[in-house]
Amino acid sequence: MTDTHDAACHCGPVRFRVRLSDGFNTARRCSCSFCRMRGAIAVSAPLDGIEFLTGEDQLSLYQFGTGAAKHYFCKTCGIYTHHKCRSNPNELGINVACLDGVSPFDFAEIEVLDGVNHPNDGHANRRLGVLRFSTD
Repeated sequence: MTDTHDAACHCGPVRFRVRLSDGFNTARRCSCSFCRMRGAIAVSAPLDGIEFLTGEDQLSLYQFGTGAAKHYFCKTCGIYTHHKCRSNPNELGINVACLDGVSPFDFAEIEVLDGVNHPNDGHANRRLGVLRFSTD
């Protein structure tokens, strides 16, 4: 499987191509207040690993807390497409549900990171565990 994927928001005007840092090995969820409510699974890409094909001007930016993380959403459908990471400013988190042919339900296990006690706030980068999905 290639580490380059085409991606889009739900309604279609935001289309992009992304080069993942380590395939799906970086798939994770975060426990911070925002990510917990958003519920997305993210994978990592380098800052220069995203190319907008159409609709970059259709993205809306959301920031909170320290303002270091930048979360992007389609202005029309509201789908979270990606974010600039607070813990690693040279990295993007990409919503796996936006990747063509990929579903968040494709992952049997997802690492959950402790975003409440963020490493940039002087806390250790704790792994809270693994979320396991059953097909039963």
